[in-house]
Amino acid sequence: MLWTIFVILLILWLVGWIGFHVIAWYIHLLLVAAVVVLLIQLISGRRAV
Repeated sequence: MLWTIFVILLILWLVGWIGFHVIAWYIHLLLVAAVVVLLIQLISGRRAV
């Protein structure tokens, strides 16, 4: 679940970074959120079955 959220946020950030420099600060917030989700996933260490 968290990996899915991470991938979606990362894709949204890449699309925004390439196409919408006007709202770059918002897109970078999405990147920060994606990194936080990734860190939570790595720290929790739970594996999906």
